[in-house]
Parts: sequence; structure tokens; C-alpha cells
Amino acid sequence: MAHRRNMKGERVSTKNHNWAVQPYLFFEGRCEQALEFYRKTLHAEITALVRFKDSPDPNLRSPGAEDKIMHSSFRVGETTLLASDGRCQGQPSFHGFSLSLTVPNEGEADRLFTALADGGQVQVPLGKTPFSPGFGMVADRLGVSWTIHVSSGGKIS
Repeated sequence: MAHRRNMKGERVSTKNHNWAVQPYLFFEGRCEQALEFYRKTLHAEITALVRFKDSPDPNLRSPGAEDKIMHSSFRVGETTLLASDGRCQGQPSFHGFSLSLTVPNEGEADRLFTALADGGQVQVPLGKTPFSPGFGMVADRLGVSWTIHVSSGGKIS
């Protein structure tokens, strides 16, 4: 069995548990709008979509929300994100995290930053930093915070 040392110097297993940590975004009634926005701006591929009306459990079908999205998944580059309309209670709240989008060059960073900033709010303008030739932070029109990061040497890590 393969091992590595943690920060305390203890041996820990590096066994692959086939786990994945994926962001699950709750758009509170605006999921379809979000999926379409990400499809256009990030070339996201919708890989699954289930509406509340399709649930076998009638208790999950709120009146007026039958056509809202109960669960979806979409791919941006090599990453799969999950999304839902949640409880459809209005404005989503995305605080305390940012989705980081790493791209191979400054041209792609500029294109994506501009697209995400359209109708959103620039938090840190895209520019050169000690760790990247291009880095910026923006909250998109749906309130999701993004960091755009140009990888060093064109390699995405």
C-alpha cells in the first residue's frame, strides 16, 4: 500500500478512495438561467438535468416549482459542477468561497473574465501578479465568485 507523510510527519495511506469533491451550487430558482449563462460564457456542457416534476416523491414537488431544476450537472473544462434551484426561495447566496478557473494563457483569461464580468462585479481587475501572468476576481451576474488564473508556463495544475 502506498503511503506519504502528512504535515505532522505521520504516515498516511494514499489509497485512492474514488472520492470526488464537487461544488454544488443552489440558485434558488435561477438554475436554468445559470446553466444557460455558463453554457454560453464558459462553453459548459450540461451532462444531467432533472426537474422537480420528474421526482417519484410527490413531497418534493412544490406548487409552482414543478419545472424548476431539482438536480443538474455540468462540465467546465475537466471539472464537473452540480447545480439546483434548491428550495426556490429567491436570491441565492454565494459567500465564503470562489470557483477558481485556471487557463493556459492571458488571451483566454481576458475572454473569460470579460464574459463573467458582464452584468457582474469586478472584485480584482485582471492583471499580473507575482504568482501568475494573469489573475483576477469577479462575481458573475448570478452572484457566484470566480478567480481567473493563468497557469505559469502554460501548464494547468
